[in-house]
Order: sequence, then structure tokens, then C-alpha cells
Amino acid sequence: MSNLYTMDKGGCNTFKHALPMKYLFVAVLGVFISSCDSSRIYEDFNDMEEAFWHMDSIQTFQFQIEDIAQAVNIHATFRNTSGYPYYNIYFEYSILDSLQNELSGGLKEYIFFDPKTGEPFGSGLGDLFDHKVVLEENFEFRSEGQYLIELRQMMRMDTLPYILSVGARVERTE
Repeated sequence: MSNLYTMDKGGCNTFKHALPMKYLFVAVLGVFISSCDSSRIYEDFNDMEEAFWHMDSIQTFQFQIEDIAQAVNIHATFRNTSGYPYYNIYFEYSILDSLQNELSGGLKEYIFFDPKTGEPFGSGLGDLFDHKVVLEENFEFRSEGQYLIELRQMMRMDTLPYILSVGARVERTE
């Protein structure tokens, strides 16, 4: 049986045969998949090019509803950095059916930072923060099929900086 360790120039023992990175990736992916969220029906993110959300860039998310007996909660999700220049964000949302009929929509405001202290809301690490904003609670679709969520920033700036990604999530109610 061969020795699994080898001595490096500094006198430290190191592994002679390290596992290839692809096996590490598969192991991490396996852990990630095994911790799946059972309430999630759909979730996706669109990364913003160079961390800017342009006013004319409507973020769209297409998903399938297969069980109309189950009410759902629908969320918009945002990832921003601490460099975001405002304490809030205004955005419009639309939920559309496969014929482009608007089922629900409106203007929403969400607060990213405490306006007095500047402390960030949401979950995060370092200067990155994730936010989950309720669009609809206990929403009932009338038929199975394809649906679309559209999100547009409404901050009166052509280019909204420090928004890294915009997403949508549809989940079963508990």
C-alpha cells in the first residue's frame, strides 16, 4: 500500500493524491439538491449586467402551474450591494396568463435600508443583501398552464446602480 502523504519543501505533510475538483463540485451540488425547498414551485434570478438595472429592462419570469387547487405566494427577489444609493426601491409587477391577460399587478415600494440609521434590511453577508418582497399572498390560479411575472424598476433613473440580480419566486402556501 502506498503512502498517501508526501513531505513538501517546508517539511509539512500534504496529500499525495487529492480528489479532483469535479468530485468536490458534485459533492457540494449533492448537498445543495438534498436541501431543496419543498414549498418552492418556481424560483429564478436574472443577473444585472454590470450591476445596473436599466429602466427599459423588464425582467420576465415564465413558470408553469400544474395544481390549481393549491393557493400560492408570489414574491419578487432582489440582491443589492451596500453601495445602492437609495434606502428604497419602487417597482411595478404584473402577473400574466398565457394570453398576456394581466391577472394582478401594481406599484410596490420596498425598503432596503433603515432611512434613519442606514442599516440594511434583508439577509446578507458582507456588503451583499438579499430581499424577498411579497407580491401576492394566497393567490389562486384559475387554470393550469404557463404564466409570466414581469418586474420593472420605477425609480426615475434610467440606470439604477448596485442591483446585482432581480428574481421571482412562487411557493405553496403552508
